[in-house]
Amino acid sequence: MKLLFLSTLLSFSVLITVHSQAKKEIYQFSKDIDSKIEKDSVKWKYQTGATDYSVGGYYKKALETWDKNGATIPVLTKEDSLYLTKFHPENAKNYIVNRSKKEKVIILNEAHNNARHRVFTTSLLQGLYDNGFRFLGLEALSDSLVNKRKFPVLESGYYTKESQFGNLIDTALKIGFTVFGYEDFETPNLSGKDREIKQAQNIAKWINNNPDGKFLIHCGYDHIIEGTPSIKSWEKAMAGRLTEITGINPFTIGQVRYSERGDPKLNQPYIQITNVAYPAILIDTDGNAFNGPMNNTQKVDCAIIHPITKYKNERPDWLDLSGNRKNYTIPNSKIKEFPALVLAYRINEFENEGIPADVIEILDNSKKGNLILTPGNYKIIVKNKDYKITNEFLLAVKK
Repeated sequence: MKLLFLSTLLSFSVLITVHSQAKKEIYQFSKDIDSKIEKDSVKWKYQTGATDYSVGGYYKKALETWDKNGATIPVLTKEDSLYLTKFHPENAKNYIVNRSKKEKVIILNEAHNNARHRVFTTSLLQGLYDNGFRFLGLEALSDSLVNKRKFPVLESGYYTKESQFGNLIDTALKIGFTVFGYEDFETPNLSGKDREIKQAQNIAKWINNNPDGKFLIHCGYDHIIEGTPSIKSWEKAMAGRLTEITGINPFTIGQVRYSERGDPKLNQPYIQITNVAYPAILIDTDGNAFNGPMNNTQKVDCAIIHPITKYKNERPDWLDLSGNRKNYTIPNSKIKEFPALVLAYRINEFENEGIPADVIEILDNSKKGNLILTPGNYKIIVKNKDYKITNEFLLAVKK
């Protein structure tokens, strides 16, 4: 719980600090991120370092670096072990899509350093759209032109620069969602309490202006809590405030607590006990969803238990979006210098400051670089260790 305190307290201050900074090299070699972390002296250096790794496509390094913020090894009590025996796992995607038929507002959270959470939200989009959802609210988005432009750009937000966040937005727009941000980036020195209220008020405006609409909200960490938040000065988190303002009881889904950590010793025991190959929601014999330990006062409606990542061609297995994305192995002939950074952009987006659909680092010619891409046309950009473009070529990924 101490870690969630840290993540929530620091994420907004970091976000505000970097929100207006001049453009730097966004997608970096791992050695350069290592060097930056080593030289940095700010108290949140592991948080920003984990985010830099996430943006660069280094999933495991992002988790490992985040763990350096400090954490304790979780222990399952005897009471919680007995409580868990009442539940069985169901496929989380199928459960949520089916449940969405009777919901008006669904809220999922993410850890800002964990791209897997964005991929899971992406996996829900078509099913939710088919069930009437038309609006996607994103805490991290600060781009009023994204629906007109039809793709996110580097200035769309801080966390949205990460490829899987860009893919989430791109997929939503292609399906037909209206995408909006709801964070207040304009009011200076917002208290934590006022921030939660502002977020809820901004979402409520969209709901009031679209009374027949159904809304999916993707937020960070503790903003999803309907009960008592970890930070008592908030009094209520965004989800609780939204109910207070609109009278709507959102369906809240936590992704953070039961996701793998960089150090396996820090994984919640529930992951190993559940032991399934798919993201799961636990359901008891009365149809109630598991939402945490018995004494949990934070209150969300359910928690997703994500399985331990398996790797194929050195890439996380969940990147392929259940087979909807394809693997492309980059020929060594395309790489003129090592190490190389390879970025895959949707056509016309590289020239317009778009977000790459995938990014990989290739250290030497003994390594095979594998991009994981949705079928379509791409411009592939190859950079050397000095971030100079050494090659570019077009790629058509077939279904």
